[in-house]
Amino acid sequence: MKVAERNRAGAIRVLLASGSAARRAGLESLISRVRKLKLVASLEGTRTIAQRAEEVEPDVIIVDVESDIPAGLEWPVVALVEEATPEWTAGALRAGVKAVLARDSGAEEIAAAVNAAYAGFVLLDPQLGFELAEKIRAPEQFDSAEELTARETEVLRLLGEGYSNREIAERLGISEHTVKFHISSILGKLGAESRTEAVSLGIRMGIIVV
Repeated sequence: MKVAERNRAGAIRVLLASGSAARRAGLESLISRVRKLKLVASLEGTRTIAQRAEEVEPDVIIVDVESDIPAGLEWPVVALVEEATPEWTAGALRAGVKAVLARDSGAEEIAAAVNAAYAGFVLLDPQLGFELAEKIRAPEQFDSAEELTARETEVLRLLGEGYSNREIAERLGISEHTVKFHISSILGKLGAESRTEAVSLGIRMGIIVV
């Protein structure tokens, strides 16, 4: 469908991916009942999701998640999950996911998530959003961020860009051992439990710009 035709139709084009035939059929039926959504492809699993998306040009991808979201997708993603931790959600958002909902969400919730993703907004399941807010502390609690050295700030920003320890070492001209030392120090100063959480905190504090 050409862009002009898509605009006249007024429907958001959706590509669906689920590893469960039963779940896929249920979601296909649900999407068909929402007037503003148009299902353009339905996939078994996510193995060929990028290739199929290139072919059908969806506006939004809905992924019924049984594992990690495929990396490198250029389309906004709505993830339907059985259970997501704040850490998993933070990583998913960093990977470009725009909405995370419970798997048992209804048609209205999924339609709202698709609309939000299409508009460039982020939408989370209410309980998950609350847990993530609790995990990522309020800005006034980030005084320790001032303790980051210039080098630690560089390392944190490179972590935010997805570089590995080896790649960070090469870019900064230091050893991998030194990179690990800096990361350990960053986690301690920010009170983070993982690299993903440190990156999330860095974004909240404005150290990392996305």
